Amino acid sequence: MDLKQYVTIVEDWPKEGIRFKDITTLMDNGDAYRYATDQIVTYAKEKEIDLVVGPEARGFIIGCPVAYSLGVGFAPVRKEGKLPRETIKVEYGLEYGKDVLTIHKDAIKPGQRVLITDDLLATGGTIEATIKLVEELGGIVAGIAFLIELSYLEGRKNLDGYDILTLMEY
Repeated sequence: MDLKQYVTIVEDWPKEGIRFKDITTLMDNGDAYRYATDQIVTYAKEKEIDLVVGPEARGFIIGCPVAYSLGVGFAPVRKEGKLPRETIKVEYGLEYGKDVLTIHKDAIKPGQRVLITDDLLATGGTIEATIKLVEELGGIVAGIAFLIELSYLEGRKNLDGYDILTLMEY
């Protein structure tokens, strides 16, 4: 299935010059969403995944159906102040400033094989931060899966050494 036909390109959003890749038109098509999920599930099975982790909010949209299909748990990575129990955190750089991601301190058991999921690989900053959280808790990043990779931003270079699946490339 050509998943690109289900992604809507929105010109000049959120600002002029940006060609935003809108995955909601993929998600609202049951066959396309199932196909994309199944592709990631197949990849994850080969990696013998114990847990799926995804950053808010689109990492949830991708990761939760994958975790469900695999019969494993899902651990959310959220902005600081959004998780109710004890967390660990990592600060990471944005284009203009910094942000903080957190995960529950007990979300990952040492040695668990983790699949990280998100909708889009751009510069890789959010996923780099997520990797740090997973590894700080003793998890093994067995794979990383995205629907879309913006290869011209070269985010893959920031994830060197990790196994990456992308379903579409722009």
